[in-house]
Amino acid sequence: MTSMASAPHDQAASRLARIDQRYTTSRKALVELLASLGRPVSIPDILVAGPSLPQSSVYRNLAVLEAAGVARRVLGVDDFARYELAEDLTEHHHHLVCTSCGGVTDVQLSTRLERSMERAIQEIASDTGFRPAGHRLDLVGICAACD
Repeated sequence: MTSMASAPHDQAASRLARIDQRYTTSRKALVELLASLGRPVSIPDILVAGPSLPQSSVYRNLAVLEAAGVARRVLGVDDFARYELAEDLTEHHHHLVCTSCGGVTDVQLSTRLERSMERAIQEIASDTGFRPAGHRLDLVGICAACD
């Protein structure tokens, strides 16, 4: 995917406005880059994929995009946080986190497995009184490339 439809950009601009931030050219470029990469990426990955983006600007803008709910941080097992667009701007998914190379890969569950997970979440909520707002699943292990 090389660009996003205007609706996600409109949502990004709206979310930024709610926290008194502008949807600058640099922020739009960062959102475009995150969308085009289509997986959680570290700041070094972002700088390689977008060499025209200044490193200090990437750090600053990712913090603002995260605060606005446009991007989210995905923690891996290495020293690098990874970033992706907020799930409601893309689609629901989970992550495979490799303990060997530190890679984080998106994975979608089948409808059957997702329903099973929802039932388990409702059971936990019922047992504990917890009110879930959503869920994330990170499977930690060894990826096929490292195996």
